[in-house]
Amino acid sequence: MKKTLAATACFALLATATTAAAQDWPSRATTVINPFSAGTTTDTVARVVAEGLQKKFGTPFIVDSRPGAGGMIGTTLVARAHPDGSTFGVSIAGPLVHNPLLYKRMAYDPNKDLTPLTLGVHQPCLLIASKALGAKTLPELVEVLKKNPGKYNYSYVGNGSLGHLVMTLLANKSGTQIVPVMYAGAVQATTAVMTDEVQMGCLPAQATMAQVRGDKVVPIAVSTADRAALLPDVPAMREFYPDIVGSAWMGFVAPGGMAPELAQRISAAIGEVLRQPQVVELLRQQLMEPAPGTPAQFKAFMQDELARWKPVIVDNKITAE
Repeated sequence: MKKTLAATACFALLATATTAAAQDWPSRATTVINPFSAGTTTDTVARVVAEGLQKKFGTPFIVDSRPGAGGMIGTTLVARAHPDGSTFGVSIAGPLVHNPLLYKRMAYDPNKDLTPLTLGVHQPCLLIASKALGAKTLPELVEVLKKNPGKYNYSYVGNGSLGHLVMTLLANKSGTQIVPVMYAGAVQATTAVMTDEVQMGCLPAQATMAQVRGDKVVPIAVSTADRAALLPDVPAMREFYPDIVGSAWMGFVAPGGMAPELAQRISAAIGEVLRQPQVVELLRQQLMEPAPGTPAQFKAFMQDELARWKPVIVDNKITAE
């Protein structure tokens, strides 16, 4: 009985200490890791959140860009940090969901070594076509592809990237053959479509907007469930193929083993920033739609994303090695 009482008291003290630590956050400078280069969309979101949190709490929030390995270097640093709230990061679908299916070995296990905080934003990839191809709608594009199996190419920026998966799924669902051509980045991949080096690509909308506005490429469809606010006349792919829905989402994660109370406090603070009207407008102007939620909701979302894309990756034998 004495041991039971002692154990109960110990757990009570631990719970009280954990709650107090969560309530005290942030008590010192906090690092927000961006796993891509400065100036990228992840960097934009990380800085918007860091600036908002610094203004809210009055303590420093420092964005640390650690690019490399498709976001895995920076995400690994988050996974290896102490779960005391002094470090968290933003990341994307690859390092958080897809990569265990694409790589035989990883430096961290997303399910064990990371704590989901909140979904950050959704953003579409935009299916564009070269003007020389002559297709202006998705049905017209599919018709051209069906008449010329294997003749046309699409650009993409990495095995297992959203654009790669969406175009693979489009080929599967439409019964067409399109040849993938990898480029070093979205700018190069977009330029390739503009010059008709390749005939199409599903690429980050932000990277393609200048060419769309300049009438240098043809916007065919967006990958997200709904049409983009800045592109209201461009349909969503699922209007033609209901199973094709894909978001180049970003979310915030912390080191694994973080106390739920602390994770919830950080999540709520990030969500408060992302819901501010000026932040919503700023991100929407860059074709990003804020979508904050709870840690549990973000965890469930990532599980849904895994279920959505695993068959595409496995059935089409997509790897990153």
